[in-house]
Amino acid sequence: MSRTVLVLLNQPSLDAPPHEVGADAIRLVDPSLPHLSVLDLAATRGDGIFESVSVARGKAHAVEAHLRRLAHSAAILDLPGPDLDVWRAAIETVIAELDPVPEALIKAVMTRGIEGDNRPTGWVYVSPSPDYADARANGIRVVMLDRGYRHDVERTSPWLLAGAKTLSYAVNRAVLREASRRDADDVIFVSSDGYVLEGPTASVLFRRGNSLLTPGTGLGILDGTTQGDIFAWAAENGFETGFEQLTPAELGEADAVWLVSSGRQAAPVREIDGEPHAVDASLTSEINAYLMSRDN
Repeated sequence: MSRTVLVLLNQPSLDAPPHEVGADAIRLVDPSLPHLSVLDLAATRGDGIFESVSVARGKAHAVEAHLRRLAHSAAILDLPGPDLDVWRAAIETVIAELDPVPEALIKAVMTRGIEGDNRPTGWVYVSPSPDYADARANGIRVVMLDRGYRHDVERTSPWLLAGAKTLSYAVNRAVLREASRRDADDVIFVSSDGYVLEGPTASVLFRRGNSLLTPGTGLGILDGTTQGDIFAWAAENGFETGFEQLTPAELGEADAVWLVSSGRQAAPVREIDGEPHAVDASLTSEINAYLMSRDN
């Protein structure tokens, strides 16, 4: 057992040759040793995709939704389709080898591999999660930042890879540094023509009366796995759910707002652009209790 577990995939995709003929499909390796070539396109160009899967009480959450999104991202990037059976087995393996911890986070990564080699690189690792108790209980402060393209970029400019979960995360890290400079914890992106999109690592969820809503589809944003699970729970607990294209002003008028993600779960937004925002503490507690108790 270990606090950090890493497995390498011998053949991440059935559409490409294995790295070693006849070798095991997955191999446990020492995470403290180097395993990635400096020539891998993940290192030289950030050319790859990933998924983050939360684990609580030894159970991974929304695995099938994450695997579907991994395959969707691969298709957008013209990567070979991931062999979902071997990726699922890799996820199960790292969980089985992990020391018991309250919460952990799995990263499943697939890259285009070494340029010209035509064999993608794949690995899965898991480690204990940071402590998100304060964000869940007391909320977060967000600023709204222009993402720099229109809300319809997914349709007009598919080469920008909107809606894919790629390794190219320099912008996502830069906006968090900007949030810190503005005395905030996180960011909600806004399209250049004025519509709410998503956070750099989270989906936007908001309540209006008895409805739980998220920004509309077709906006070049990720299909949120945590948001999807919350919608399923909400529908079983008397809430209306749906998608809505809205402006920052309309979001500010919502009864409650959250950023939801696999690691932090549901973090209520208590401040937007320096202005206090109401927090629904009771509903937040219910949502997070459900998210932490999921069996799949």
